Amino acid sequence: MGEFVQRIWPLAATVLLGGCIPAATAPAPRTVAPRPDIAHPAPVPDGFERRSIAEVSGGDAQPTWALKPVVTNARAVTPSQYTVRPGDTLRSIGAMSGAGSESIAIENDLSAPYTLVPGQQLRIPGGLYHRVAAGETGIGIAQAYGAAWGEIVTLNALAEPYILRVGQRLRLPRDARALPPREADVAARAAAFTLDIDDIATGSQPALAARDRPAAASAAPTRPVTTAVASPSRFSGRFQWPVNGTVIAKFGPLAPGKVNDGINIAAAKGTPIHSAADGVVAYAGDQIAVYGGLILIDHGGGWMSAYGHADQIAVRRGQAVRSGDTIGRTGASGQAQTPQLHFQLRKNRLPVDPMRQLPPR
Repeated sequence: MGEFVQRIWPLAATVLLGGCIPAATAPAPRTVAPRPDIAHPAPVPDGFERRSIAEVSGGDAQPTWALKPVVTNARAVTPSQYTVRPGDTLRSIGAMSGAGSESIAIENDLSAPYTLVPGQQLRIPGGLYHRVAAGETGIGIAQAYGAAWGEIVTLNALAEPYILRVGQRLRLPRDARALPPREADVAARAAAFTLDIDDIATGSQPALAARDRPAAASAAPTRPVTTAVASPSRFSGRFQWPVNGTVIAKFGPLAPGKVNDGINIAAAKGTPIHSAADGVVAYAGDQIAVYGGLILIDHGGGWMSAYGHADQIAVRRGQAVRSGDTIGRTGASGQAQTPQLHFQLRKNRLPVDPMRQLPPR
């Protein structure tokens, strides 16, 4: 009862920050039909009630990160030394060497604005580097190479809003391998690839060209948003309870090696789920089977909230919501045994105790 995982530290390893104790036989992900009468304050677009959760999350029954196939173009770079010449920039050196400019900066302890001096000696870090193409997502790239997205985030020191740029060279983990072009291998790789809340929060944004800007949030998108979405400019500064009910599982250790990354609140099936603060919907779907219907809201300032086990979802990716807006209704989807809401708050990728952020009651 509740979502518990074995937390793996340090953060430099694969970040697995969400999940529950698996049931003996895990139920298949459920398609949940959103209710047209609970979107607030904006009206629900025509046909919205006929969309599945997967369609709400990305379009054409696929999540955003699956819309752009990744071409595995990784290049192996040998460690070397480079002497800076007049006119060189970190980006041009990265393009010439095949290594990512971010990795070169990390290797040489450089910081913005990355001013280089002719004659300066730079270490070029060796490794396997993937060149990002338009529309590719971090999750898609990780899946194509059988790598952990959390490890790629750490290797490249990626930070909020986690939007990749076309031409960016991502350093891949040592065990990354390009997928052989055989359908059976594709199916096997996809079946073995698992996602958690942190992966979706940091790796589901499609890559943009250098001069492009993320799309602004909309009060009620009339069609799936398949581009990168802008984060809120700031956090409103306070959270409210997403549902009224009894807390049946608290945040933190449950047993040796087991923790709950949020809280679980008992609520009758169909109870309205409210956004805990102003924000933008980063995800709405059921791609993490353990949670069933899941909504992620980006609040800005590194804050993200998660709402799991929803029976109905009334928002879609890229939608702007206000604190208190109804975003769905509770249920027992995923691996929940009784109707409830699994609620998480995360700050800079790490789960924090919601009870310390919510008003007392």
